[in-house]
Amino acid sequence: MKFYTSVGPNPRVVKLFMAEKGITLPEVEIDLRGGENRREPYASQVNPAGQTPALELDDGSFLTEITAICEYLDERFPEPPLVGTTAEERARTRMWTRRVDLKICEPLTNGFRFAEGLPLFEPRMRCLPEAAPGLKAVAQDGIKWLDGLLGDRPFIAGERITLADILLYAFLEFGGAVGQPLDPANANVQRWFTAMQARPSVASA
Repeated sequence: MKFYTSVGPNPRVVKLFMAEKGITLPEVEIDLRGGENRREPYASQVNPAGQTPALELDDGSFLTEITAICEYLDERFPEPPLVGTTAEERARTRMWTRRVDLKICEPLTNGFRFAEGLPLFEPRMRCLPEAAPGLKAVAQDGIKWLDGLLGDRPFIAGERITLADILLYAFLEFGGAVGQPLDPANANVQRWFTAMQARPSVASA
């Protein structure tokens, strides 16, 4: 297998996921800022959506979308399980992954794309600059919502680290670097984030 990576939170999710599982794969660095992901041969041979990351499988085919890549790796390398080993565990992980993606990660990312990231993204996709403040606020609302539900749990889905934790950590890390810092008033999420930040996988990925 081969991992196509770049800057940005999406590849970061997969790198953290692999680091937690102790997976090392050959990497191909894609120049996202230079638009390599939108040009040939990447755009036709690897990912027609023109996005990163991508995972080239042993048969030469490609997987894209971070949740699909991570779930595939979790099945190929089952220890430690980061999605789940039972139907119930997998469903709970997918539920929380979907929640944090929709309520926090997506609005946070688009808030950046339509504001600070506008010079890079405007030539590549439809951007709505007028929506940026609202999207950033939606992301903050999502974090506050999660803070109330998280309580004193060590991880988002319960007692074990899962893809949901890795996804959210990567995007909150990104948010802190692009003007959307974590509000310390969200004490439960702040406690969780600090614990995640101290994990060896974060330093090694």
